[in-house]
Amino acid sequence: MPVRSLLTICFLFCSFFLFSQNSKEELIAYYSAPGGESIFKFYKQGNKYYAKPVWMKRPQRLDELNPDPAKRKQKILGSIILWDFEFDGKNAWTKGHIYDANKGKIFKAKITRDKEGNVAIRGYVGVKLIGKTEYFVKVDFKE
Repeated sequence: MPVRSLLTICFLFCSFFLFSQNSKEELIAYYSAPGGESIFKFYKQGNKYYAKPVWMKRPQRLDELNPDPAKRKQKILGSIILWDFEFDGKNAWTKGHIYDANKGKIFKAKITRDKEGNVAIRGYVGVKLIGKTEYFVKVDFKE
């Protein structure tokens, strides 16, 4: 086999491997929250992932339960609700936090994604066994 053919096959194999790894990492999209009350935009800054609501049934809703009194008069719409998630190289995003505006509490969290591109977000205190999982459905949305 000529060297050129061997190099071409090697390049194609490596390209396939690299692109398949990146597609698993793709979390950047819009997701409908449970109950359809809001749509979140998941995005990446640097090597970390974040999310914020970009549409809500009640867009004027204030963050009245926020533990920071200075933020209680701010709208929830557009506020960063999930932050500092890192891709683990497999199919999960870890080391992040989620803010539950319905309780005014911050939890550690882990995000996983299914074959259809939907995500499961598990918020927990301390250990992952003690927590709650919410399922967000991937949607087409234009801001």
